[in-house]
Amino acid sequence: MPPGQATLESPPHSGHQKPAPLASATRTLLLYSIGHFAVDVYSAALGVYQPLFAKHLGLTLTQAGLLGGMMVFAGSVMQPFWGYLSDRYHSRLFSVLAPALSGIFISALGLAPNFYVLLLMVAAGASAIASFHPQGSVRAAAGIKEGRSKAMAFFISSGQLGFALGPMYFSLVLANLGFSHSLWAAIPGILVTVALLYTIPEAPDSHRGAQRFNWAVLQPIWRPLLLLYMLVFLRSVVQISFTQFLPLYLTRERDFSLPMASLALTLYSAGGALGGFTGGHLADRFGGRRVIVYSMIGAVPFLLLFFYATGPLALAGLVLGGLVLLATNPVNIVMAQQLAPGQSGTISALMMGFAWGMAGMVFIPLAGIAADHFSLHTVLRSFVIFPVLGWLLALRMPKSSS
Repeated sequence: MPPGQATLESPPHSGHQKPAPLASATRTLLLYSIGHFAVDVYSAALGVYQPLFAKHLGLTLTQAGLLGGMMVFAGSVMQPFWGYLSDRYHSRLFSVLAPALSGIFISALGLAPNFYVLLLMVAAGASAIASFHPQGSVRAAAGIKEGRSKAMAFFISSGQLGFALGPMYFSLVLANLGFSHSLWAAIPGILVTVALLYTIPEAPDSHRGAQRFNWAVLQPIWRPLLLLYMLVFLRSVVQISFTQFLPLYLTRERDFSLPMASLALTLYSAGGALGGFTGGHLADRFGGRRVIVYSMIGAVPFLLLFFYATGPLALAGLVLGGLVLLATNPVNIVMAQQLAPGQSGTISALMMGFAWGMAGMVFIPLAGIAADHFSLHTVLRSFVIFPVLGWLLALRMPKSSS
């Protein structure tokens, strides 16, 4: 079936390339998942550095916001650019070098002498993070024919788990080694890159320049592709806003201590990791459409419980809300890849970093401005409307994708 005629649940294919043996494909999935874990550990580090930047470099809140904006832009919004390059050149270096490069640049932030060097280092580290995701998401499950959604769920959840544990890791490193010795935190990323270089071969069809990005392939499928993109965008508004503002909200407006607020963020992110893993399994059994529909509407009561309850019950609502909402994470990516398998790197970037990054670039500033006039409680609670909108949009997906 030509790519332009693929349904949302049609099996992926790649022309003449034969699928890898199951053992080899499983090993590749595991290796890329370890890489994803490592890369996303570093993607979560900036928030831990921010209070120290203010102390050691005297950064203003505006400069801190610019650093966060650069992280989102270079690490997420620019992912389609890296997806295009990986589709064009096929070199494994786009993904296997990323753990080391992101680790070095992000870990070395403590050595920056001023804001401008700091901004460049954030851009470099975030670019390495961005280069990993499009190619990694394609090659991680490329040799798996059965249970592709499960494989993608494992890959996505590995990154989410890294993102959840990243703040704890950098807190320990900085507390024990000191701000000026932060570069030691790069060691795990370097070791992962060495392992990937020795164990991940180039893809069998890896001949440079053989494939160019082709808009014509996407023209017949732009409607379902746009639908999937909007579903990711709406989910990401909640995901990234909670990730950005949760510690501040809990400490300022709900009397949490900073360690407890950090723990709440870790539990929320860990719940999302488990949700992504579970969603992939459910999609293979019940279909991607059903998972997206029930995930969007199912997250709403748990998120409202977080805002209206107190104590352990509120924390349970937060964790379960993240678990149910992020169950769609791998499902959207697999469905989009199946629509245009020949452009899978670029498509994956659109569904991952670009959608997440655009949601952050639009709604993080809006949330901050609105919170100055109302409160973070009011603003974050109002964002629960976005999963409802996602549910209404998901109902428009064709039943053939169930």
